[in-house]
Amino acid sequence: MADSKDYYEILGVSKTASGEEIKRAYRKLALQYHPDRNKTKEGEEKFKEVTKAYEVLSDQQKRQAYDQFGAAAFDPSAGSGPFGQGSPFGGGQQSGQYGPFTYSYSSGGQGDFGGFSDPFEIFEQFFGGASPFGARQRRPTYSIRINFSDAVHGTEKEVTIDRKTQKIKIPAGVDNGSRVRFGEYDIVIDVAGDPYFQREGYDLVTEQEIPFSLAAIGGEIKVRTIDGEITLRIPSGTQPNAVFRLQGRGVPHVRGTGRGDQYARMKVTVPKSLTKRQKELLQEFDNESQKKKSWL
Repeated sequence: MADSKDYYEILGVSKTASGEEIKRAYRKLALQYHPDRNKTKEGEEKFKEVTKAYEVLSDQQKRQAYDQFGAAAFDPSAGSGPFGQGSPFGGGQQSGQYGPFTYSYSSGGQGDFGGFSDPFEIFEQFFGGASPFGARQRRPTYSIRINFSDAVHGTEKEVTIDRKTQKIKIPAGVDNGSRVRFGEYDIVIDVAGDPYFQREGYDLVTEQEIPFSLAAIGGEIKVRTIDGEITLRIPSGTQPNAVFRLQGRGVPHVRGTGRGDQYARMKVTVPKSLTKRQKELLQEFDNESQKKKSWL
């Protein structure tokens, strides 16, 4: 069934808009609704709409067909349309998953997609992601497994491809599934997990055990970060599962400057066995607490 929405209206341009105006409108909307920035279901649908509209309006032949026949010109079930079944311009369909976003794209278009060879090269230009379409998809791909520390700090590894041993530089901040271009190849990074650090984007989450006495009266503890240990002050009355933010102690951004944060969650431990004196002190503590309640 043909799409009833007007492609010009979707991009917010007039029917007499120039190719440059259409290109600018698409870039703006693609940035606004890209799934890395807009994680709503509505944003995902809007992103699909603007990409589909631009695929047609950026190509002069397709635009002329659209102006004459509307979206029915590209409906596969409409065999009479100039871009329906059997059309030399219809192309094949490519689909798949890009992070949380499912895409579907006709590869037969002739448009330049805003100065990119395909509409999703805008990923690489603005978000650092590789295009899932076109020539990039056909590049030979290899995988390499690295440990968590190497992924966070960056490293250099020797790889053997086509019987040639070479060194590949892996930038700091890569994550599981990240791609690194290496000559004529793409290297997919497989990052081993870490028993202490849990990664969430560029942020890190850790769990820190503290005795209940420290949680009650406060004090200082040593917390492990990816840069080494630091001192963290625990205020008195800290509750179980309290979270402390360690600003700028997370993973470095792959591109540009800046780092994520580390969040240390407090796990208050209770001793399984107590000495006689410890029991006496706790009993005194309990008695004092009861007295305080009775005064209130």
